[in-house]
Amino acid sequence: MTESTIISTTNLNLWYNGKHALESVSMGIPKNRVTALIGPSGCGKSTLLRCFNRLNDLIDHVKITGEVLLDHANIHAPDTDVVSLRRKVGMVFQKPNPFPKSIYENIAYGPRVHGIRDKEELDRIVEQSLRHAAIWDEVCDRLDDSALGLSGGQQQRLCIARTLAVNPEVILMDEPCSALDPIATAKIENLIEMLKKEYTVIIVTHNMQQAARVSDYTGFMYLGRLVECGRTSDLFEHPKEELTENYITGRFG
Repeated sequence: MTESTIISTTNLNLWYNGKHALESVSMGIPKNRVTALIGPSGCGKSTLLRCFNRLNDLIDHVKITGEVLLDHANIHAPDTDVVSLRRKVGMVFQKPNPFPKSIYENIAYGPRVHGIRDKEELDRIVEQSLRHAAIWDEVCDRLDDSALGLSGGQQQRLCIARTLAVNPEVILMDEPCSALDPIATAKIENLIEMLKKEYTVIIVTHNMQQAARVSDYTGFMYLGRLVECGRTSDLFEHPKEELTENYITGRFG
């Protein structure tokens, strides 16, 4: 991979309660590109995604070996500030999870946690984040309304805006469209295309057509291993591994 990488893993292994969930995963994530992780359910896609901002730390009885670098720094180094890491590497979950607060307060929450108190600055961040998440025009006249009153697709874009508000470098998306209808899904996919101009996006998806539409690079995972990773067009049109070809042609999975 010739493009500059923002995240890389070397011989990354993870065990849950002794179960080997990730096996010697080595890969690079190119900067300002969309990388998709595909594979059958239970193959380790979401587990790998959560390695990039150490969300697996929150699970009991997890053992991790190997190396994960962000901007060439080891995220498991003893002096790593995990709060700062999770600001740099934001997460959007499968099901929209807005806070039970106003639309404005959902976006302002993160910047406030990181010490921003000035009202004008918060107003600027809220508007900019909602604009970048392509939802400002839909909510600008009701910022004081509860975020829970938004549609599912709007809630997911709000959650993306909330992630953008703390100025991340990388955005992780774990099946962000699985709970959405086709129209809302198309809006999220268009948004992903825009976001890569300023951010690096890594998306886990069970939908191979979605991976083909939105990603520049794709990694295929099976039974905790990264079978193959490369440019999306190459992987789908000329897979190097028979296992990859069998999966993308529907012979299993």
